[in-house]
Amino acid sequence: MALRVYSAAPRNSMVQNFPVLGVAEKQLFVGGDCPQLVMKRRLRLSAGVRCSLDVAAQSAEVGKVTAVTKDTFWPIVKAAGDKTVVVDMYTQWCGPCKIIAPRYQELSEKYNDVLFLKLDCNDENKPLAKELGIKVVPTFKILKDSKIVKEVTGAKIDNLIHAIDSVRST
Repeated sequence: MALRVYSAAPRNSMVQNFPVLGVAEKQLFVGGDCPQLVMKRRLRLSAGVRCSLDVAAQSAEVGKVTAVTKDTFWPIVKAAGDKTVVVDMYTQWCGPCKIIAPRYQELSEKYNDVLFLKLDCNDENKPLAKELGIKVVPTFKILKDSKIVKEVTGAKIDNLIHAIDSVRST
């Protein structure tokens, strides 16, 4: 998590009960939640405070696959607005996930009006995977206006293409 600040803080200090994890290029890395307005008030900065989640939401682009985490998923989906969003839920150890990954990348290059994300369903992202109802991997969720509208389970590329096309046409 990064907050932009105009002065550096010592590496092992605290900023309003948030541990400082490091400082680099006028960014102060702190642990904990990042409620922008609250932090802006607490740090008494009139400008320059920016939550790293906002940066993540801006960095997701069509034409490529963007890796997300439990912290960046919803900000990116909400920032997509009415664009179609496809999310690949996978794990590092899953054979079918590894096989379909290059095909998923090809789809991201083919559909320039669709945002493609991938979520590693590891222990860190388990709460989000549970929230999204993931029971098997790979699972692909297709969202429109921040709502799940289609789901494809398994490494079935033809089913995924059909699902994407049907959501795009609505």
